[in-house]
Amino acid sequence: MWRFRISRVVFTLAQRILCRLKVEGLENVPPDGPYILTVNHLSTADIGIVFVGFPPGAYRYFAGEKWAKHWLWGPLMSWLGVIFVNRGEVDRKALREALAAIEGGTPFALAPEGTRSKVGYMQPAKDGAAYLASQASVPILPVGISNSDILFAGFRRMRRVTVTMRIGKPFTLPDLGRRARGQDLSAYTCLIMTHIAALVEPRHRGVYGDTPALAALQAGEDPWPYCEAATAKPLAGNHT
Repeated sequence: MWRFRISRVVFTLAQRILCRLKVEGLENVPPDGPYILTVNHLSTADIGIVFVGFPPGAYRYFAGEKWAKHWLWGPLMSWLGVIFVNRGEVDRKALREALAAIEGGTPFALAPEGTRSKVGYMQPAKDGAAYLASQASVPILPVGISNSDILFAGFRRMRRVTVTMRIGKPFTLPDLGRRARGQDLSAYTCLIMTHIAALVEPRHRGVYGDTPALAALQAGEDPWPYCEAATAKPLAGNHT
């Protein structure tokens, strides 16, 4: 726990220099694990924003294999218990390690998109988060970060951008009464990303904006039937 507290202090100092952080929905954070924290990914600063915005605690999370070789971030991420994952393939070893952490009671954080969006809005997500949640049968905590994509540009202009992190209510995946298959995971992914999309500014929603599922969720209705229907024509690039 102490290593996470130290890291939180460092990230907090950096955040106060770079931006103003507004956090909403802290009351939705479960008092303990396990659960899966899912967040959109707009900036390399997002992991620090989560560290600063959430209550102190131990988390495991994924990071791309390329960061393992970075002279600074590699050792720091390893120190914090990151699981390095090979992008562009199904990394079963990483998935097994993540499942073991979740089953051990540790909250697990990941960005379902798999990598940072370089266009300022959400991209089609992979099914990793859906797979973990369906296997572990734990709640999902959706988190939406807005404006982190312009954080560094604002800092270069000597302007502190206001970054907002909204934490939604935990939810569980619908029980299918059987083992989830490929199309089921795609529908689960749609549901997860719809919950995240509802928490970010409209300009960040990308392929998950203006959908029947999002409209239903915002109206207080169940978005799941619309996510099931959407998998008949899967979003381009949607794979584990």
